[in-house]
Amino acid sequence: MIRRFAIAIPVVAVLVIAGLLLMARRPAIAPIERPSAGRFSAESVAKGEALAAAGRCASCHTGPGGQRFAGGYGVNTPFGVIYGTNITPDPKSGIGTWSIKAFIRAIREGVARDGSHLFPAFPYYAYTKLSDDDLEALYAYLMTRPAATASVPANTLPFPFKIRALQEGWKLLFFKSERFQVNLSRGDEWNRGAYLAEALSDCTTCHTPRNSLGAERTARAYAGAVIDGWIAPALNETNPSPVPWTQEELFTHLRSGVTALHGTTGATMTPVIREGLAVPAVPDSDVRAIAVYFSDIDHADARAHGIEARTRDAIASSSLGSGQERDPDAELFAAACVACHYNSGATPLPARPELALSSALSLPEPTNFLQVVLNGVSNTEGAPGLVMPAYASSLTDGDIARLAAYLRRTRTKSPPWIDLEKKVSTIRRQSAASH
Repeated sequence: MIRRFAIAIPVVAVLVIAGLLLMARRPAIAPIERPSAGRFSAESVAKGEALAAAGRCASCHTGPGGQRFAGGYGVNTPFGVIYGTNITPDPKSGIGTWSIKAFIRAIREGVARDGSHLFPAFPYYAYTKLSDDDLEALYAYLMTRPAATASVPANTLPFPFKIRALQEGWKLLFFKSERFQVNLSRGDEWNRGAYLAEALSDCTTCHTPRNSLGAERTARAYAGAVIDGWIAPALNETNPSPVPWTQEELFTHLRSGVTALHGTTGATMTPVIREGLAVPAVPDSDVRAIAVYFSDIDHADARAHGIEARTRDAIASSSLGSGQERDPDAELFAAACVACHYNSGATPLPARPELALSSALSLPEPTNFLQVVLNGVSNTEGAPGLVMPAYASSLTDGDIARLAAYLRRTRTKSPPWIDLEKKVSTIRRQSAASH
């Protein structure tokens, strides 16, 4: 009996794999001659430009120093690096021979023109909700971009993850082909924001935790996640910001990258704004619709009455640390931070982020605060014109741990962070390895 069982296991495994490979087969779609730019209307191209910006297509399909949309940007995943492909209309290395049918299949089903499966680092599981009209406009825009003959580096996925046919199993478990469904209990602006956030901008990619196979945990949508060594905060009612993200705060932040009550953007959110939602081609109405959608998810209106009092308390704490020579932690803060973070007016200045209102200090983990202190914020990483020096070379791990503990203690009512010095050391090593 045991022997039969031992024989049956590999036989069943082979049959399952064979069946999966058979199911994974997709026919190639015949190539076409590269469409002429004159085939597409100016209105369609302009619409596609706005959609491509809001969907931050260039962020994942433009390598460092490379031509726009020519590919080469590396997306870090737990399984290896996956590089964005060339989506210019170059016939050889881009999508110049792709018909609209092939383009739509790739976007909605994650299958390339040649029938191979795309890895879900390309979020077709979100783009499947896009409308026909929007996909046709995106196609028109990309097909009228300058063609670039450019190859991209090979993905670093190990065996068996690099076998594209096995993506069929992932799709069976986690993918559903469907169009966006309007919520009839909500207004047009809310639904527009939901469509942009869930289908085009795919905000869940960074703000939703994932399981061990890299799929989003849909039951915890917008609950926050760790991305490239940073915490992308929750966007739902568990958002830790000391003041709620009202519609106006969200709109201003998404359009400019900075607000008085929430400070400046940073990390992977910077290209979402600078290369996406802040681009003039994206209409104010779309950015405002996103703000309406997320302020509702966050239940911001129900907590808006406390903003004024919370802001007053934050301003009152702004001077803490200056002139307190008997407290070595306060003295360290005064020497390193007060000059740029002190506010004396009724509201904080956008150029002087008020630390008592900082989400980085209110998060359960000190990750974002430590990242900023160690590595600073350059003019290309935050809101335009706002910079912060890096303290990695001037402060020790112990210094930064003391600074984090002091600010957590004096600017929030949250419990102390633990193992701070160890966490500083870990982030310092990771930062050094990535540069």
